[in-house]
Amino acid sequence: MARITTIALDANDTLWQNEQYFRLTEQRFADLLRDYTDAPDLNDRLIASVSRDLQHYGFGAKGYTLSMIETALKVTDHRVPGSVIAEILAAGRELLSYPVQTLPYVDAALEQVHRTHRLILVTKGDLFDQERKLAASGLADYFAAIEIVSDKSPKTYARIFAQHTEGPEHTVMVGNSLRSDILPALAAGAFAIYVPHDLTWSYERAEEPRDQPRYARIEHLGTLAETIENLQTP
Repeated sequence: MARITTIALDANDTLWQNEQYFRLTEQRFADLLRDYTDAPDLNDRLIASVSRDLQHYGFGAKGYTLSMIETALKVTDHRVPGSVIAEILAAGRELLSYPVQTLPYVDAALEQVHRTHRLILVTKGDLFDQERKLAASGLADYFAAIEIVSDKSPKTYARIFAQHTEGPEHTVMVGNSLRSDILPALAAGAFAIYVPHDLTWSYERAEEPRDQPRYARIEHLGTLAETIENLQTP
């Protein structure tokens, strides 16, 4: 196999916590609507709205906030008062200000692998919010390039690998989403390392690739360097 010279890393729930704040906001949303709807599937309807609206609003807190407002209007037949809409907007703004908490092993892993490999960040979501979190994380200096994209597809990865690496055959993508980080990177010809996160959003789940020599799964980034070396062994 070709030698891996570039490591591409996802950000949300790979380098730092993200989904846990959305779960807290889901609960706040349910609490705000408790007096205005008895819909037993409120959370499911919210998630369905978020997934459906991705094509319009993209990923991130701002699109999520718009989907919360849309769901609140639908489940209450537009009876939800303006004061509750204001509280939903406040909850959305709070999503943009939560502290950045890096995951275990992240700092040590990046310190180790950046000495031997070129690192690039490949993340999707709101540009302003992702830039804020990267700056607050203290990790920016590890990365030779930063790509904040609207979605992750084989075409997106092919462009990024062509621009920032020696080619997909020399690149490994590392992330917690099978749907966004692993499968499309493999389809673009790269290696891929899956790092599961307990709270990965259902939209990002998929079947793990079977019998794929360019794929590996690890439990945390503490074994990243060793896993990359093993992937390169014929």
